[in-house]
Amino acid sequence: MTDEHQDAAGWFEGLDPGDTAGAATAIREGSADAPDDWPAIAVESGFADDDDEYYEALHEATLRATREAVHEAERADDKQLIHAIRAMDDCERVANELAERVAEWAGSRRGDAGTGVAYARTLADDETVDDRRLASLAGRVRDLDDEAAALRSHVERTAPEVAPNLTALAGAVLAARLIALVGGLKQLARKPAGTVQVLGAEEALFAHLRGRAPSPKHGIIFTHEAVRGTHPEHRGSAARALAGKLSIAARIDHYAGDRRPELEAELHDRIERIQARDVE
Repeated sequence: MTDEHQDAAGWFEGLDPGDTAGAATAIREGSADAPDDWPAIAVESGFADDDDEYYEALHEATLRATREAVHEAERADDKQLIHAIRAMDDCERVANELAERVAEWAGSRRGDAGTGVAYARTLADDETVDDRRLASLAGRVRDLDDEAAALRSHVERTAPEVAPNLTALAGAVLAARLIALVGGLKQLARKPAGTVQVLGAEEALFAHLRGRAPSPKHGIIFTHEAVRGTHPEHRGSAARALAGKLSIAARIDHYAGDRRPELEAELHDRIERIQARDVE
């Protein structure tokens, strides 16, 4: 290496030509203090015979580095939580849709036909059902309902590990749904409180922006008792207070990871003051 580049180090420093795995690791973890003529340095150091060979090695290494980064991201705990909550919601949705079909079908054959997943479960275990296909379909509803329950238990176990403060404030299922809506805990931590407040109400928000509807007061956080249990006149205030604390909790979970019980106490006090307006 020439004196001009003797202090420079490219991502290929210390690598043997053809070591794509090592090159991918170097690209993901390495850095340089300043730009330099890396192709020339690579040739001078013997890593590549010419510029074309350098760029070919760089291309292969960056592709591998990208694949590894994507694989790691998909295996991250928050991504696994997203898969679980989405699967749970899918199982519940399909179970309810099939339960409607079971009820309609059973209504054409039985005078005591009921409705809903609970009726489908009863029918699946009823040995007096004389239609094998109807009983089988009811059994599918039962199995999907069981799978949804198992997934819910999984979400409730893993959400506190992924986002302890967010889960403490929102509950496991709502915390998981908030993370899923934005694609990850990191993405949620970067959202302002105003965005967290209306997550899940995108259609209403777009209608408002087009001048066709009032601004939505809340999205899926409506399922939280702090919002749902507040008088409609004050739900906007409750939703803002909750979203503010959820936003802070997500940031703590992502950037620090330690539990902050005071967030719960602060939220409780704030919601209590807002709900007290109902009786004034």
